[in-house]
Amino acid sequence: MLIKISESPGGNVSKGLLRCAVYSQNVGRPVSGAKVSISPAGARQTIDRLESNSDGRTQTIELGAPPEELSLNAAATEQPYSEYDLRVEAEGFEPSELVGVQILSGATAISNVMLTPQTTPAPVENTAIIKPHTLWGVFPPKIPEPDEKPLPAPTGFVVLDEPVIPETIVVLDGLPDDRTAKRYWVPFREYIKNVASCEIYPTWPRETIAANVLAILSFTLNRVFTVIRRYG
Repeated sequence: MLIKISESPGGNVSKGLLRCAVYSQNVGRPVSGAKVSISPAGARQTIDRLESNSDGRTQTIELGAPPEELSLNAAATEQPYSEYDLRVEAEGFEPSELVGVQILSGATAISNVMLTPQTTPAPVENTAIIKPHTLWGVFPPKIPEPDEKPLPAPTGFVVLDEPVIPETIVVLDGLPDDRTAKRYWVPFREYIKNVASCEIYPTWPRETIAANVLAILSFTLNRVFTVIRRYG
């Protein structure tokens, strides 16, 4: 259900949508009755409040965003999305804050919030900072690598007729050869969705999005069978 329309921090008339889903950390159980406070990024001034239902989901709200044309123009010099901060609180859980949630005109942003059960009398706040979108922010250049790589050494396994999509993928929080980097096991589908949301804008034509997702899938599976096998 669509509810109150909020004016954007910059006074724009374009609108994007936001919906939250609140779950308990580890068990993935929906958290009902969670209070979500929304404020423009860095403003600390609440402009809207939402509450999760029995499924852990909030209502969908409209928020101000820059014109859609900015996200469709590679030469645009203005940030194509607005940013908001979310503070999520629920009884029996540590409060959580998402900083820099990105809202694009005409698109729906879905923020999944995982709350940690409270174990001490004094609540410990958890803060997640969302980095700028890859197409807008400034990041280190890609590590050079050869166009062709040698095949992994034989493992004794039978080569299958079709590619096998793994259920989970190991994500290294560091360079591939850094054995001290933390490793995270992420469901494959969630990983692809997260990468796509960071690499492309949802305002692009459907065909363009599909082509980019196929490229992300291909690149990820290449990594699974080259990097992961080499570095364990």
